[in-house]
Amino acid sequence: MSFALHPAPRFGSAPFGLSAHAGGGPGVGQSAQEGLNDTIETAKTADRMGYHRFWMSEHHAMPALSVASPPLMMARLTADTQRIRLGAGGIMLPNHAPLIVAEQFGMLEALAPGRIDLGVGRAPGTDGATASALRRENLGAESFDEQVAELLGFLADDFPDHHPYSQVHAVPGPWQNKENRIAVPGRQTPLWILGSSPYSAQLAARLGRPYAFALQFGDADIETALRIYRGNFAPSKVLGAPYVMVSLSAIASRDAEFAKAEATSTAMAMLRMFKRESFKLLDPKEVAEYPATVQEQAIIQMYAQRTLAGTAEQVARRLEAPQASTGADELMLVTASYWQGSGAQTLRLLAEHYQN
Repeated sequence: MSFALHPAPRFGSAPFGLSAHAGGGPGVGQSAQEGLNDTIETAKTADRMGYHRFWMSEHHAMPALSVASPPLMMARLTADTQRIRLGAGGIMLPNHAPLIVAEQFGMLEALAPGRIDLGVGRAPGTDGATASALRRENLGAESFDEQVAELLGFLADDFPDHHPYSQVHAVPGPWQNKENRIAVPGRQTPLWILGSSPYSAQLAARLGRPYAFALQFGDADIETALRIYRGNFAPSKVLGAPYVMVSLSAIASRDAEFAKAEATSTAMAMLRMFKRESFKLLDPKEVAEYPATVQEQAIIQMYAQRTLAGTAEQVARRLEAPQASTGADELMLVTASYWQGSGAQTLRLLAEHYQN
């Protein structure tokens, strides 16, 4: 049982493959329904415009993010898209029993064969109290390696005979096919390791898995992480050489100043988190009117500048620099904005720019 990685082809004239990511919205004054509908439209646009993947991340207790369950949203999108790969980027594995994750992604693979990705991370995707409520068995990041190993065992149905779960099977999955005498391709949902630290890089290298680095979070040392990943990569039966995807926040508009103003919404949301306030997307006008201290204004500006915001040409130029410096095999655009339709617009404008 193995999987083909499905590396991203070049995106039109771009020197790299390009994928997309959305968090489900909504902004202040918008409902969860509106935010999720906007995510659906963004996914449809990504599919039409030839992006390689469309991923969503698991978050909890955040007003600006409605995708508490990526598998639920992915199930909806299997019917709304035709070609694009759908993925969780990622599932916060310590929040879940590995068997449940394996079963959910077995169902998704059955609904959209060959189009499903599974990325896993060890962060909670929320605050400490909510993480405690989610992790009823008190499993945390310290047992992440073991949880990943267990998940892989369920996905492939290959626990050794002496393992306590050797007679426990994820359904749908390989065991069900065997029991029902179904001859199917030896395909397994690709498992990615997500992160922004040397720990995640080392784990991905040791397991011989593709590695997705979240550069949108800012100060993470990507050079060290990728050096560890590539230098320690152990070829596996599922991946013969290192494969790196780097995600970055991006907002494209025909009006560069409007795009830059949009970027202040997520920057303000980050400031609110530092202040132990809820992560929510405010109208850029409200952000501009906020009586920030000098230190707060510096934080807002820092995070706004980390978003690749501007015209499609400007965003493309800023995309090409980190790809050249990291040698990433694929880039993923994290589309987050107060304004509905912004994510789809960003994807359309960049597709036009690269003539994809």
